Amino acid sequence: MPLADSDRRLVEAELGRDPTRAEAALFENLWSEHCAYRSSRPLLSAFTTDSEDVVVGPGDDAAVVSVPCTVDADGDDLYLTFGVESHNHPSYVDPYDGAATGVGGIVRDTLSMGAYPIALADSLYFGALDREHSRYLLDGVVEGISDYGNAIGVPTVTGSTQFHEDYEGNPLVNVACVGLLHEDRLVTAAAKEPGNKLVLVGNATGRDGLGGASFASEDLAEDAETEDRPAVQVGDPYTEKLLIEANEALLDEDLVAAARDLGAAGLGGASSEMVAQGDLGARIDLADVHQREPNMNALEILLAESQERMCYEVEPGDVERVAEIADRFDLGCSVIGEVTDGNYVCEFEGDVVVDAPAQFLADGAPMNDLERVEPTEPEADLPDVSLDTALDAVLSSPNTASKRWVYRQYDHEVGNRTLRRPGGDGALLALHEVSEAHSASDRANGDSGETGGPETAVALSAGANPNWTDADPYEGAYATAVENATNLAAVGAEPLAAVDCLNGGNPEKPDVYGGFAAAVDGLADGCRAMDVPVVGGNVSLYNDSATGPVPPTPTLAMLGVRHGYDVPDSAATGEGTLVLVGGHDETLGGSEYLAQFDGSDVFPDVDDSTVAAVRSAANHDATLAVHDVSDGGLAVTLAEMVSEDAGVDADVPSIGALFSEAPGRAVVETTAPDVLGEAVDAPVVDLGEATTDGVLSLTVASETVDYQYEDVRDARDVIQRELD
Repeated sequence: MPLADSDRRLVEAELGRDPTRAEAALFENLWSEHCAYRSSRPLLSAFTTDSEDVVVGPGDDAAVVSVPCTVDADGDDLYLTFGVESHNHPSYVDPYDGAATGVGGIVRDTLSMGAYPIALADSLYFGALDREHSRYLLDGVVEGISDYGNAIGVPTVTGSTQFHEDYEGNPLVNVACVGLLHEDRLVTAAAKEPGNKLVLVGNATGRDGLGGASFASEDLAEDAETEDRPAVQVGDPYTEKLLIEANEALLDEDLVAAARDLGAAGLGGASSEMVAQGDLGARIDLADVHQREPNMNALEILLAESQERMCYEVEPGDVERVAEIADRFDLGCSVIGEVTDGNYVCEFEGDVVVDAPAQFLADGAPMNDLERVEPTEPEADLPDVSLDTALDAVLSSPNTASKRWVYRQYDHEVGNRTLRRPGGDGALLALHEVSEAHSASDRANGDSGETGGPETAVALSAGANPNWTDADPYEGAYATAVENATNLAAVGAEPLAAVDCLNGGNPEKPDVYGGFAAAVDGLADGCRAMDVPVVGGNVSLYNDSATGPVPPTPTLAMLGVRHGYDVPDSAATGEGTLVLVGGHDETLGGSEYLAQFDGSDVFPDVDDSTVAAVRSAANHDATLAVHDVSDGGLAVTLAEMVSEDAGVDADVPSIGALFSEAPGRAVVETTAPDVLGEAVDAPVVDLGEATTDGVLSLTVASETVDYQYEDVRDARDVIQRELD
C-alpha cells in the first residue's frame, strides 16, 4: 500500500525534499490506520480514561493501574499493567502464526512497562461453525494461542469465542494481557536523555512481517492467504520466554531507562516512537542490527516485524552489563545508536536513509474526516416456534455452546495464581504478594502472621457479542460494558479499569463508519456508567473482505479487584432457592433466539444499576451460586448451572423472558431468598428451586420441558463434535 499522494505532499513539505525510499515506507507504515488511528482517533475522546487508580493511561505500550489498598513486603504499591492487541488479518492468512504472534506482541507490551505477565484473555470471532474454512481458522488460531501461551508460561484464564456469518472472510483475534509490577520497577516508552544508547535485545532480524502495519490497514483480498503471507510474522515462544526472564534481570539491576517492544513497523516504529514521546531524536546505524538473513537492505532492517525483540534505552555505562545479561539468556544484543536532541536519523553503509523529525513521524498523520450514516433501529419480527424447538436450537448453538474444546488446550493454572478455571463468569487470580506483605508486617509488629493478611484477587473478563452490536451498535456496545462488569460482579469484584479492542470494517463506507462510531459512543457511555476508566486499547479497521464487513465488534477486557478468595461457583449446588437478581426482561433484540430463527427486535433497555446488586448477592453469606445472564438468556444460564449432581426447576413467565439477553442480571442460588431480596438494591424475582436430580426442568407459560443433564451436555458439545 504506497504512501498516498496527499500524504506524500505533506512529507515533502515538512522535509523540504522528496522522501527517500526508506522514509516513504516508514511514513506509509507509521501513518497507516493501524498505527496512526486516522479514522478512529477523532472518536476516542468519548472515553473517560482517568481515575485515582490510573498510573499510566492511553498512549504507552500498556496501561498501568494501582491495586487499591495493597502494598508489597517493602511497603511499595502494587501495580497491574493492562493491554489488548488485535491480530486479525495475519490470523486469516496464517491462523497459527497470526494468533501466536498476537500473544507474543501483547506479552512484550507488558514487559516494556516493567511488568511480569500473569494472565491472558482471548476473544475470538469466526464465521459460521458449519463452514469448513471457519473450522480450519478456529483450529489454527486456538493451536497458535495455546502453543505460544503454554510455552511462555502465561495462563490463558478467560475470553470468549463467537460465531457470526459476517466473519467468514475476516476473523477477529483479540488478545489481552495482565502484568504485575512493583511501583519502583515501572518503565515507560519515553526516551529520557540525549547520549543514552539504544540497545536491541532478542531475536535476530529477518524479512518476516514486512509491511505488516500497512497490510493491517487495508481490506483483505480474495488471494490474501497466498499473496500476503510475507506480511505475517513467525513466532518463537521459547525465545520469548528467555526475553521475559532477561527483562526481569535487567529490571532487577535497574538497567532500563525506557523500553518499547518491536511490533507494528518494526524497529522504525519502536525507536521513532520512543524518542518522539521524549521530545527527542535518535541516530541509528541499521548495519549494526543483528540479522539472520544475508544481504538485507535498509528498508527491510527498518520495517521487518520479526518477533521477540525489545528496544531499550540504556545509560552508556550500563551497556556492557546489558550485553552480559542478554548473552546469559542466549539472546542477541546490538547497540544500534543513541538518543539525540535532533531528528530521527538512520544510516546504512555510509548513507543517511532517514532524516525526519521524530514527532512528525509519530504524530504528524492527518486525521480522516469521513462520512457516516447513522444505524437504523430494527423492527420487531418475532418467530413463532414451539418451546422445545426454541430450546433445542439455542442450547445447541455454537455461540451458547460449551467452549471447553477451546480452553482445555490452554494451560490456565501455570503460575499458581488461578482461583477460577475458565467456563464460568469472571476469572480470578490471586495476588500472593499482598498476603506476603501483610505477613511480613505482622511479624515485624510481633504477631505470628498466621492469618497472612487479606486475600486480594484480581478479576478479569473479556469479550463482546456481535449479535448485540449487529442489532444496535450503540445499545449493544453499551451492553458490552455492562455485561463485562456483571461478569466481575458475579465473582464479587469491584471494577477497576478496562481496555478495548475496537474492530470494524472499511471506515470509508458511510454505513460501516456510522455503525462503528455508534459502537464507540455506546461503549464509552457504558463504561462511564459503570464508573470504569478505559485506560488503553487498540483499533482495528478495514476488517472487510469479499464477503463484506465484520459487524462492529467492540471487544472489552475489564479488570476488577476483590478481597477474599472464597467466591460462590457458577454451578448450582442443589441445596437452595433460585432467584433472578435484576428481574425479568422480555425484549429479544440481539438474542441468540432471534439469530437462530432469523427474527429481529429492538435491543433491550439496559439497566446498569443492577450490576451492584449482583455484586452484593455474590458476596452475601446466604449465596451458594451465582451465574450472570448473557448469551442465550435465562435458558442458557440455567442450563449451565445444571450438573450430574444438581438440577434446576424454574418457572419463567414467557418465551421472551426465557431468551432475552438483557445484561446486568444474574441467577443466584440462595438459602435465604427473603433476606437476600432485602439486602440488594434491585428487583429480585423467584425462579424456583435447585434440585439434586441433575434435570433442567423449565415451565414457561404453563408448558413444561425437561432435559436430563446428559441431554444438556450433549446439546452444548457441538464445538467439540465439529472439531474433534
